[in-house]
Amino acid sequence: MSKYTPIPTFHEWAIGGFIQVWRVMRPMDLIFPDAETPTRPTHKVGKGISRRIESVASQKEVPGRKLKSAAKDIPTTSGTKSQIMMRLEKMVDESDIMHGAIRSIDFDEGVFGAAHFEIIAKEDMQQLFEHDELGIAVIHTYIWYMYVTLMRGTELCNRFNFIAASRINATLITKNPTSVKNDLVDRFMAAGDNTTPSLYFLPFNSGNGGHWVLVAMDLSRLIVYYLDSLSGDWSKYPSMKKTVDAAIIKFRSKKNYRNRKDITWVRVQCPQQNNSVDCGFFVLRFMRDIIALNRIDIPKMYFEEYKSYSRAHLDEMKDELCQFIVDQRII
Repeated sequence: MSKYTPIPTFHEWAIGGFIQVWRVMRPMDLIFPDAETPTRPTHKVGKGISRRIESVASQKEVPGRKLKSAAKDIPTTSGTKSQIMMRLEKMVDESDIMHGAIRSIDFDEGVFGAAHFEIIAKEDMQQLFEHDELGIAVIHTYIWYMYVTLMRGTELCNRFNFIAASRINATLITKNPTSVKNDLVDRFMAAGDNTTPSLYFLPFNSGNGGHWVLVAMDLSRLIVYYLDSLSGDWSKYPSMKKTVDAAIIKFRSKKNYRNRKDITWVRVQCPQQNNSVDCGFFVLRFMRDIIALNRIDIPKMYFEEYKSYSRAHLDEMKDELCQFIVDQRII
């Protein structure tokens, strides 16, 4: 594995993460980190977006007001494709991505606590267009969208933090739990003293292209919220819980904070999916709503505003991301 290496930021882009030699994984190998990593391109076109022909196989407003305004501009009918999605789909069809090209996108430190880059390929775009299971690239890119749209330049950056899904997941915990624990501690350390309430969002994948859940950690109050769009709780992932608990305790020890009580895990009665593909969309929607409502404390019965999610709620997010991809000239 390579050491973390800063990457130059670019105009009006704000997202971050840990850099390591990773590729963005396709649905069939979503979490396996051992595959070959595309070498970093040296020639860049546009602002922060590298364009390259290569086979992927070888490579201070109220937040809710901003979201509602964006959604109003992008009408969505459940189960149908909006104009912005059809526009982006046409752009992809006419681009070199359809012939195996990729886009390497540099992020800055605003989201994941260090510089980060993501690879966008044909498969990632198809996940949006076909409403398929989401991989890490789409999860991370929507996180970037939320950061730019809701958080950048506001006090929300002190209240909400993101942890890269490519760094903390079931497969990596099985291989080297100590390394994963230390990575998590490093992420906590990068964000400041954590003495005031804030949330760390961890989109957690069960491994082997499996299920997505959201783990939201409040380090100051020693509360971990668990949101799963399928039935069950954290007992399904005992190694994940053990690693998270150990990381929180180690972080507080390094900061010389007194552990006045045990860590409390709360299973949130969140909206539930009704198919086998929506878990990634639900995890993104959970984060979106929590940030938009500016709520550090997540009610055990979830928010009155969002007791359930319709297909239109998920389509709205896809349209937001499609518009963002067009605006950022990724394709």
